[in-house]
Amino acid sequence: MSDLRTIQPASQFDIAAYFWPAYHDEPRWRPFFTGTKGEWAIIEDAVAKFPGHYQPRIPLWGFESDSDPRAMERKIDAAASHGVNVFIFDWYWYDNAPFLEDSINEGYLKAANNDRVKFFIMWANHDAGTAWDVRRSHDPRVIWPGAVDRPVFDTIARRLTDRYLGHPSYYKIDGCPVVSIYDLNTLVAGLGGVDAARAALDSFRSLAVRAGFPDLHLQAIQWSSIPFFLKDVTGDSPPTQDDVIEKLGFDSVTSYQWIHTAGADRTYEAWGNEVMAQWDDWRTRRFKIPYFPHVSVGWDSNPRTVAPRPIVTDGSPALFEGFLRRTRDYVLRNNLSPRLITINSWNEWSEGSYIEPDERFGMGYLEAVKSVFLDEPGVR
Repeated sequence: MSDLRTIQPASQFDIAAYFWPAYHDEPRWRPFFTGTKGEWAIIEDAVAKFPGHYQPRIPLWGFESDSDPRAMERKIDAAASHGVNVFIFDWYWYDNAPFLEDSINEGYLKAANNDRVKFFIMWANHDAGTAWDVRRSHDPRVIWPGAVDRPVFDTIARRLTDRYLGHPSYYKIDGCPVVSIYDLNTLVAGLGGVDAARAALDSFRSLAVRAGFPDLHLQAIQWSSIPFFLKDVTGDSPPTQDDVIEKLGFDSVTSYQWIHTAGADRTYEAWGNEVMAQWDDWRTRRFKIPYFPHVSVGWDSNPRTVAPRPIVTDGSPALFEGFLRRTRDYVLRNNLSPRLITINSWNEWSEGSYIEPDERFGMGYLEAVKSVFLDEPGVR
């Protein structure tokens, strides 16, 4: 056990960091990279593409496997000791099989201290393509589609229910296990329309009830407010994202990344201010269900490409801490329950958005979380 396991006062906030399970060997992952370290291969080989570009980004703890329970124990201890008390694992299903599950199954679930940080699943049901392979990133193609039909959806629902929802550390709201879904457009397209998707989700809820839970808490990931282009599926005018979320019966909404709402090629401070200015509108006008606010660390997807891509510049732990403090105050001001805040992310190294320590800032981003949610009086 690492020496980061220390006694800390319990936070009354649920600080949930997305966990990208890309850093271990899996046979289906190998064609995307050289070697057997998963996406660490492109992190090690990343280069600066313009003056002042911070690349490569080197993890303070080295290029360790996220399927190693001992490595996961260190991550859990560091998270818990700094106020991060939930991991949201990106979870995948492609070509009729789960993908990158070993981060959870071999890493987190076999970690001796997994009672310190709860977890839940975000089904990352987007297409998988050549964007994951720097050698083919110039030629966008789908390798595995993310859309699934109803029989496959039911298989996924049973797998999540049987393997994860009943674990003592699974995160629940009002006793209901939380399952987040990344891409509603893909979900609806695969299932054959909004009504068919609602029926599938209702069936998933029933499965959770039969497993002994009061219900399932379904959480949608919001993007920008552009319409959903489902006319080819429904035959009707394309509904907005907000319409789809309501018709599918979701219980809450959060975000995955600020890049989904505000573009890159700007400063971190301007980026965050643009997104946060929209929260009150989302809460009072767009969504009839709770919006749990989100804070991103940055954006730089250049490790995945040969050609330069726009980035968010001038991020720092101090600015991140300021956005966290504003987010905390937003939660308190609006009496959100639970006090859930999502963060992108624990370890999105290939997108430049992580709080896991690196050689540049050390534990700075984790210390920012700790300062806001554990150290300041009157907020616990």
